[in-house]
This record gives sequence, structure tokens and C-alpha cells, in this order.
Amino acid sequence: MVEFIVAKLPELVILIYAVSIMLYFIDFIDQNRKANQLAFRLLSIVWILQTIFLFLYMIQTGRFPVLTLFEGLYFYTWVLITFSLAIHKIYRVDFTVFFTNVVGFTVMAIHAFAPIQRPSETLAEQLVSELLFIHITMAILSYGAFTLSFVFSILYLLQYKLLKEKKWKKKLWRLSDLAKLEKMSYVLNIIGLPMLLLSLILGLQWAIIKLSILPWYDPKIISSFLLFIVYSLILYLHRKKELFGRRLATWNTAAFLIILINFFLVSRLSSFHGWH
Repeated sequence: MVEFIVAKLPELVILIYAVSIMLYFIDFIDQNRKANQLAFRLLSIVWILQTIFLFLYMIQTGRFPVLTLFEGLYFYTWVLITFSLAIHKIYRVDFTVFFTNVVGFTVMAIHAFAPIQRPSETLAEQLVSELLFIHITMAILSYGAFTLSFVFSILYLLQYKLLKEKKWKKKLWRLSDLAKLEKMSYVLNIIGLPMLLLSLILGLQWAIIKLSILPWYDPKIISSFLLFIVYSLILYLHRKKELFGRRLATWNTAAFLIILINFFLVSRLSSFHGWH
């Protein structure tokens, strides 16, 4: 029973950890205190579960888990979370907490899904498959958020056109006002971007495990990071008030075209993304 819990607990931690980071990202971008508070609570749960795992692992092995590289990675993640929680409570430096835990999540993913630390090859293959499943799921969820953001941008451009042409029809009022359409598009980008980042982290971890040499020149890897950079730039420019209104909607529409190219065309050119 203890062995089963030790094997499965890191996977639960990964999922809660991912949600916590996404909420911290929302607070980082939009200064959302509710998201910050919920992120802190989830991060506290991650710390509790990690602490339980460390005790169970010590009971199982009869020693402190720092003698191997993968044990050290887990303990390192626990230390990062412990420090970030302390920083949050004492100094309230929230942005430091966010960036620290992006590093922590990356290390945690390496530890949780590394087949070298598992007792059997069958279980290792199962975990690698689960890693791929989580990677794909998070990528699709991010694409879903970006798609909805694209829809709100299209509605914004349509509403803007109708207002400019002074076509006062009932359909005009059903589109909602421009400010709300822009806000919804922006919020969905905030939701989608951290999901995409976490998907990229997990996808690279899967590639490192499954492939002898990581092909950085692979079109899928290049286009995925390009997509992340484009949406990051859109959010950055919007926060700097250099990109808003019709220009923001236009950029957002163009960014969605990169998603379509990435998903339907580039995946076919990739050497190891045949599952798309």
C-alpha cells in the first residue's frame, strides 16, 4: 500500500502544482488577489503532499531521500516550495513565488515521470504514457482557451465595424460592448498561456525520456515555442498599454492562425508528433 501511494502521489502533486502555477500567472499578469490566495492554498496542499511523500519514502527506504539524483530533485523541489511559501507569508513578494515555482514544477516533472526511478519497466512505460497524455491534454486545453479568445477578438472586430458604420441593429447589441469583448479575449489568453508553458515543459520531458537525441530543429518544437513567444508578447504589450482595442484583436486573430498552422500543418512535418 505504501509503495503504491509513493508511486502515485507525485502525479497528484503535479496536477495540483500546475493549477497553482496557472493561478499565480493570472495574478502576475492581472493583479488578481483571489487567484493569488487560491494559488497559495493549492501550493500549501502541494507542500503538505510532498512532505507526506518524503516521510512515506523514508519509511519505505529507511533513509533520507538525497542519495540519488532523482531523490535529490524531489527534495530540491520541496525546498523551493518551502522557501516560496515562506517568502509569500513574510515578504509578500508574489512574483518571486511565481517564477520560483515554474522552476520547481519543471524539476518536479523530471522527478515524477523519470522511468529510471521506478521499480519496473512496465510501470515506467505507463508513466511515460501518462506524461504524454497530460502534455497533450494541457496543449489542447490551451488551444481551446486561445480559440475562445480568437472568437471574442472576431466579435470585437465585427462590433467595431458595425459601430464605425453606424449600423444600429439588434444584432449589434447582442455582441456585447467592446470593452467586455476585449476583456474576455485578454482573460482567455491569460488562462491559455500558462497551460501552453506547462505543456511545453512536459512535452520536452517526454521527448528527453523517449528520444536519444532531442531534435531542437523539429518544426513542431520551433512552432510551439514561437506560439508561446507570440502570445507572451501580446500580453506584455497589452499590459504596457501599447496594444489594445482593434490592434489587440487583430494581433490576437493573427496569433490564432499560428495555432492552426501549428496544429494541422506543422504536426505532419514533425518527426515525433505523429499522434496528432
